[in-house]
Amino acid sequence: LALTLTSLFTGIIPLSTVCTEIYFILDAVWRHQYYDSMGYFFCGCVLLISMCALLSTYFCYKRLCAEDHRWWWKSFIDSASAGFWLFMYSVWYLRTKLRLVGFLPVTVYLTYMCMVSIAFGLFCGTIGFMTSFLFTKIIYNFRSYRRQLSKIALFHCGITNNATPEEKKPEDPDCV
Repeated sequence: LALTLTSLFTGIIPLSTVCTEIYFILDAVWRHQYYDSMGYFFCGCVLLISMCALLSTYFCYKRLCAEDHRWWWKSFIDSASAGFWLFMYSVWYLRTKLRLVGFLPVTVYLTYMCMVSIAFGLFCGTIGFMTSFLFTKIIYNFRSYRRQLSKIALFHCGITNNATPEEKKPEDPDCV
């Protein structure tokens, strides 16, 4: 239960970085207003991508430190939960800003916003998973690289795994 709540509430942070832009986009789409802030939209997208990447990497690191090797779906869900919060935001927008009358307009609005929220969640989740995957690949490759370097250094000094204790004393002063 705690994992589900953590992943669910993690999605609030990426959504809050683009909340103002979402408000203006919803105004442009549903209230027929003109949206002309593409520069701010681009900056908001960059912030959204960076927040999804940073949060997923942080939580993946914490899970790996706790020896939880099942980080794959968790890293996706951490960022993808922003789609749920976008849908909640769109329901709030429907209740407070839009004056839709009738069953059909409300159904159309909720259907479109559900599709947009799913796409938004998939986008954020993909960013989160890919950065976590890249992060784990980098740290484990670095770990194996360090292990290979230490084996090379030991081999250079004449120390092997089957050497006797007398043979393990290096004569080279660089091999300490």
